[in-house]
Amino acid sequence: MIDFAAYAGLFLTAFIAATILPAQSEAALVGLLLAGAQPVWALVAVASLGNVAGSVVNWSLGRGIDRWREHRWFPASPADLERARGWYHRWGRWSLLLAWVPIIGDPLTVVAGILREPLPVFLALVSIAKVGRYLVLAAATFGLA
Repeated sequence: MIDFAAYAGLFLTAFIAATILPAQSEAALVGLLLAGAQPVWALVAVASLGNVAGSVVNWSLGRGIDRWREHRWFPASPADLERARGWYHRWGRWSLLLAWVPIIGDPLTVVAGILREPLPVFLALVSIAKVGRYLVLAAATFGLA
């Protein structure tokens, strides 16, 4: 039987965790994996889809951020934006493979939007990173890593 609430909760938690809002999708995934009520592949897929979707929101915000950066309430200073641009230019699009890393991953996806990284490239690299992280987490949960 499909437990819609479990999948919806995992998707939502993973989605929120990929944005700038604090959430722990790893804890939700491990809890559901240990409960054993849903297939591992389905849980990894749902968490990955939610997390990648959240990253696309970040990318979209980055695409439209330039029009707001002169406002007082804008959360990043011009120096912060320049530092992020410099880091992204230095490491290039391959830095998106670090999108899964706490603290740096979410801002990195925003910077990719600011710098107009093409969506197909963004999706491919971020998906590799996010799916890979959840696969390793699932394997570690069951002692396979």
